[in-house]
Amino acid sequence: MLTTYTMPHGEIVAGLCAAQASISPKYFYDQQGSTLFERITALPEYYPTRTEGAIMQMHGQDIKASIAAAATVIELGAGNCEKARVLCNLLQPRCFVAIDISGDFLQQAVNGLRNAFPALDIRAVVADIFDQVHLPPDLPSGQRLVFYPGSSIGNFDPEMALGLLQRIRGLLANQGALLIGVDLIKDVAILNAAYNDAAGVTAAFNLNALTHINRLIGSDFNLDDWHHHAFFNAAQSRIEMHLQANRDLRVSWIGGERQFRQGERIHTENSYKYSVPGFAALLERSGFRRPQAWSDPRQWFAVFLAEI
Repeated sequence: MLTTYTMPHGEIVAGLCAAQASISPKYFYDQQGSTLFERITALPEYYPTRTEGAIMQMHGQDIKASIAAAATVIELGAGNCEKARVLCNLLQPRCFVAIDISGDFLQQAVNGLRNAFPALDIRAVVADIFDQVHLPPDLPSGQRLVFYPGSSIGNFDPEMALGLLQRIRGLLANQGALLIGVDLIKDVAILNAAYNDAAGVTAAFNLNALTHINRLIGSDFNLDDWHHHAFFNAAQSRIEMHLQANRDLRVSWIGGERQFRQGERIHTENSYKYSVPGFAALLERSGFRRPQAWSDPRQWFAVFLAEI
């Protein structure tokens, strides 16, 4: 069964009308955006996906030994479910719940996963993970593991990340653990290259958010009027992604409009970078216990496991 979710259109308009215009990064993920992100993960400049995969391969048995037998694995931001294949092979759970905001893309991914694991009880839930997530009521009893790979936690500022981690604790129903991928602080040139790839796929991904919200709120953004702009903000320890206006222009939508000056930006994403001690402290603040971390030899990325 595919549980559905309705986009909050008022949130989009409020972001566009703010003094610093913004679009939530969740609006990257329509069908086209999800496909573009899948391409991003394979780019030579984009290290997080392959580095996290290498950590799981290198330390998989240690991670498995540290996890109490999980009856149910719940993946947040499941995307194409490729990472779930590795984890389900490793842990052999009874049930897998895939949660993502892009319904059509998720359904395709879940269908492929069912073909690969015919004996596994697989569920799909379309939801915004920062809102209330309603899990199927008939999940197996026993330990749960929430799996949140890809360092998507970095999209939220530290206080919002704290709130999300507290919500994740609620999904565990007082018995289980969190396995989460976290991008680490590193050389600025490596960070900037990862979000400004030579092939322009990240730029297309960023611009596609305008196409998506055109459909959602009836706006008339013209992609030719905007360009991708991404950089590392050292003071905030985060990559920022923006869309920058190429000229003075006006954008209209049903019930409203806004003037943009040449050079004015719409802030579309942050990606915070952490130290291992810093993220362990955030886990403990949110109520998780005994955080452990595994990293790659270059210390570019880490996978954390923490219990409730």
